[in-house]
Amino acid sequence: MRAYFSRRYRLSASHRLHSDALTDEQNRATYGKCNNPFGHGHNYIVEVTAGGQVDAETGMVCNLVDLDGCVHKLVIERFDHTNLNLDPMFQKLVPTTENLTIEIFQILKEAFRPAEIVRVRVEETSNNFFEYSGEA
Repeated sequence: MRAYFSRRYRLSASHRLHSDALTDEQNRATYGKCNNPFGHGHNYIVEVTAGGQVDAETGMVCNLVDLDGCVHKLVIERFDHTNLNLDPMFQKLVPTTENLTIEIFQILKEAFRPAEIVRVRVEETSNNFFEYSGEA
């Protein structure tokens, strides 16, 4: 029997949306105020969903303490209170929330066991959220 467990985390980070492949004018037209040279910040909510068989002994898909530890070590400690543009991951990748969501998914999918990371959802504002479940 497969079941799913989701947990929410919070982190604050800044970024500037800017692509070196575009001119300054094209960047302003594409990203608007998010292209501010000084950047801007968000209080993100990161929702992680793990899926797997319900363990007959524990009755759980995964231990939430283990998931918390993995997320805190690999995501929160890395990105909280940082400028995403300065992270090596975003040296050649525009730090949009779409890209942040995909990268968090990839990081956790590689690291977390025994359950499978099946979805990451990142809420950027009360109106904007992004989710990624891997390649189709």
